[in-house]
Amino acid sequence: MFEAWRGAGREVAVLGLGKSGVAAARLLKAHGVAVYASDAGTGPGVAAEAAALVASGIAAEAGGHDLARVGDAVAAIVSPGIPPEAAALVTALAAGVEILAEAELGLRAMPNARVLAITGTNGKTTTTALTAHLLVAGGLRAVAAGNIGRPLSEVALEAAPPDWLAVELSSFQLHDMPTLAPTAGVLTNLAPDHLDRYPLLAAYYADKARLYRNASMESIWISNADDPEVQEMVAGVAGDHRWFSTTYRSDGWFDRREALLRLGMVPLLPRRELMLLGDHNVANALAASLAASVAGVGPAALATGLRSFRALPHRLEPVKEVGGVLWINDSKATNIASTEVAISALDRPYVLLLGGRHKGEPYTRLGPLLAAHCRAVVAYGEARPLVVADLKGAVPVVEAGPFEQVLSEARRLATPGDAVLLSPACSSYDMFKNYEERGARFRAAVEAL
Repeated sequence: MFEAWRGAGREVAVLGLGKSGVAAARLLKAHGVAVYASDAGTGPGVAAEAAALVASGIAAEAGGHDLARVGDAVAAIVSPGIPPEAAALVTALAAGVEILAEAELGLRAMPNARVLAITGTNGKTTTTALTAHLLVAGGLRAVAAGNIGRPLSEVALEAAPPDWLAVELSSFQLHDMPTLAPTAGVLTNLAPDHLDRYPLLAAYYADKARLYRNASMESIWISNADDPEVQEMVAGVAGDHRWFSTTYRSDGWFDRREALLRLGMVPLLPRRELMLLGDHNVANALAASLAASVAGVGPAALATGLRSFRALPHRLEPVKEVGGVLWINDSKATNIASTEVAISALDRPYVLLLGGRHKGEPYTRLGPLLAAHCRAVVAYGEARPLVVADLKGAVPVVEAGPFEQVLSEARRLATPGDAVLLSPACSSYDMFKNYEERGARFRAAVEAL
């Protein structure tokens, strides 16, 4: 690939100067490929990244894309945050330029690494991190990369890339990964999401299904036996299918009678020793265990790894108990399904902080779940009026403005024995630059109580 691009005598266009775009530009340069990198953003961070690339000898600019250069490129490497209607992508498509996700570039640069590819609507980040943790517990050289936060192109720049990669892949990345053929693929679940970007739910699911586009009889697929949409998607896909369930006996399953996580009939560890809240995290642990077992990690090492793993930041992360109230940071819950999972994981009354930038799905689905144990909802952000309209009558709803007011209202409403749950069911872009900043603000405020 790199040799062909060098021989073409043309540039590769890198679209987007976030972490993945910068890593892609540096990887291409390291392989002697001419690069033109650009970003439509104008903020100081983007400008600084462009300047750093220029200083290293890479053509780069912020504040716009030179569409003529993009159209003349031999290929375009796209960051997942760039929507398909962006002018640079439209230009590349019209000119017949090959479009690849940064994750595809990184994987192609590491042909000897074995790949455990993990996708799904919810749980994929925890499953990816846990899979890498279990691989390392089994004595293997492994890292977590991809949508989890570390670009694959950055891993590929290492002098000695790892033997195993636990790779989180979003639907946006899967859309432009034509040669992906993982050693094993994991599908955690399927639920409506990103309806602000996809015109139909079917289009979102179609991108998820691209995980299987190069399936063969040698492929290994690990799927959620409790999710009918998952079962429908993988039906007829070539390969060895392995299943996980929190309800039924399966390849990986939760034995409720004995309160044990099992692989087949082999016990892994008691549920009480898995330090993660909720049945959904039991499912994530089973999926990760099946994935790591593909790499040869045995039950004893799996149990050791599961026992030592802790909740990731912003994913049902218990922050602190203050005055008998447990504050929980689930800022990563950016869709309705994620918030449903968080609610189901709680075993005490709670105040729910709900809002942000609306993603297209009504909040009425939450009403029946909230009726039982939710003391109140604090609605905020751009979605506030929609939250109020959709949940009015199902549960008390209090409106708040600035984030500080959201937290003060939550503190006023919660009583000893309750939880305050930040699980917004929305993106963060109306008030914060990302969900990490939202969660960090929440955590800092709680720590100061």
